[in-house]
This record gives sequence, C-alpha cells and structure tokens, in this order.
Amino acid sequence: MKALQLVAPSELAVVDLPQPEPAGGEVRLRVKACGICGSDLHGMDGSSGRRIPPIVMGHEASGTVDAVGPGVTAWKPGDRVTFDSTVWCGECGYCREGKVNLCDSRQVVGVSCAEFRRDGAFAEYVTIPQRILHRLPEGLSFEEAAFAEPVGVALHAVRRAGEIAGATVLVVGAGLIGLLIIQALKYAGAAKVIAVDLDEGRLKLARDLGADETHLSGRDTPALSVDIAMEVVGAAPTVDLAIRSVKKGGRVVLVGNLSPSVPLPLQIVVTRELDVLGSCAIAGEYPEALEAIASGAIRVKPLITASVGLEKGAEAFVKAKAPGALKVLVVED
Repeated sequence: MKALQLVAPSELAVVDLPQPEPAGGEVRLRVKACGICGSDLHGMDGSSGRRIPPIVMGHEASGTVDAVGPGVTAWKPGDRVTFDSTVWCGECGYCREGKVNLCDSRQVVGVSCAEFRRDGAFAEYVTIPQRILHRLPEGLSFEEAAFAEPVGVALHAVRRAGEIAGATVLVVGAGLIGLLIIQALKYAGAAKVIAVDLDEGRLKLARDLGADETHLSGRDTPALSVDIAMEVVGAAPTVDLAIRSVKKGGRVVLVGNLSPSVPLPLQIVVTRELDVLGSCAIAGEYPEALEAIASGAIRVKPLITASVGLEKGAEAFVKAKAPGALKVLVVED
C-alpha cells in the first residue's frame, strides 16, 4: 500500500508498505481523509520525542471498513467510520471510570515514542481496534468526519470548564482548536464569548463562527473580568493573559501545550481563588462531536484550508505550515 511516512526528522516520503492485516478485535480501514494535526507539525522535527522515524503519522481520520479481524461482529466491510485517536485498554482504573484519555496503557494512533509505536492514517489503510470505532451519521462527508477528533478535543475542554450556560468566556488563541472551542461554548449556552489572537484574519473567522467580541493580542488588549478563560496556545504570555482575565472565583482551562513549562502568576491564582484545570484529548465525546458536526451546530467546512491527495502528501504539510493555514486534509487519491 501507499503511505506517507516520516522517514527522518522533518523528511516525508511516499513509500510502499505491506498492507496491514487486522488482528483479533481489529478492523482494517480504507482511509478516505486524514487531517494534519498541529502535533504532527510540531513533532515531526523530532523535538517532541513523539514522532520518532520511521512512522506513518495521522490520527484525525475517517474511512470505510475494508476487512475485519477475528472476533469482530459489530462492523462489516463498507461501514463508514471514524475512530478515537486514543487507543485505551479498557481495564485500568481510569478506563473503568470513563477517563479513557488518562489510560495507564494509553497509545495514540500515528505516534512513535520511547514507549510505543503505532502507525497512523496517512496511508491507504490502517488497522484500528474495534472498541474505538464510531459510525458516521448518514450524509456526513468523510472530510467533515475527519474533524471528529479536534471537535472532540474542543467539547472535552468545554466540559472540563464546568457550567457554561450564561457565562462570559474568554478564548485565548483562535487557531483551529480555539475556533472549535468558540463554537462549542456557544453550543453549550455561553452568554458571551470573547476571542483574543495575534491575527486579525482569524479573529474575523472567530466572529463569523460565533464569537461576540474579539481583540488583537498585545498592549491594546483591554482588561477583562470573565467567568472562565480557555487558554488554547500553551505559551507564557497567553497563559498569563488567561489567568489575569478571570474574575475572583473563576476558572481557567489550559488546553494548549506548545511549551512544556510556563511561569504562573501564582499570587493571582491564590488571592483570587481560581480553579486552574488541564484538559487532555477526549473522553467519550466522539458521538457528540459527530452529531454536532452533522447538525451544523459546529461548522468545520470554513476551517478547511486545502485537501491534497496522498501521493502529494508532502505538499500538504507545506500548505499546513503556511501562515494562516487552519486544517489541511490528506485525502484518498
């Protein structure tokens, strides 16, 4: 089969690999669309230790069931599906509590690190455990379905924030996940959503997708006193802004993780008695994500920058790195 493989740090090539065979409890998918994630772009140079070559990346995907392994009865060839990016064990304490994103044996599709290596979906075929599959709603395109993973990330982050109805919420960072969180907040009943970003083009899109107020980040950013702040970058200045913008007794949800560590305005957190929460991946939000996309409650088509065939997959990564790019999809040729 054809696959877009990371063959060396920052070096991609279309290669021929053996077609994978589904093991017991697995299905083989013919991949129709797979989105390039920021973690792929940031990790492919080897700096994160999460994309050690050779590896086929890609975890935001959709496709059709091509073959099933022994013991698979719930799925059949031709079924239209997407899948959870997290491969969870189902047996540890976290899994039993429904916190599959914190699984003790957690693996991520398309990731290669010191602990595990699991090829992903920038390929014609990929094998996936049946327990993490989700059926696509009727009429939902494969390109839209490939957004189920990032939409699930947004919904999980909003869920971590607690009660949203009637709240004023600041979203710091209007990249792809930030734009999805803006929509997820409105979907959850937020009274007012304020977006802050460095790029006026992204702020315009934020307004188009439901933000009530937007501000360019910098010296002119007004002082705010919001109920909740969602930080979706993961850098020192944006974490600082999020914390300083929350009223006493408010909540800060940290979603971005661009930097491994940042300074914390500790005195503000303590004296304002703020709740500071982390949000990691997805823990059961896939069905809701698919429903929200299919119903139009969360719009993903405006976020597609380009769709590129697998044979030109390396060009897709160039497009994904371009200024202003949001989501580039690698699609079936």
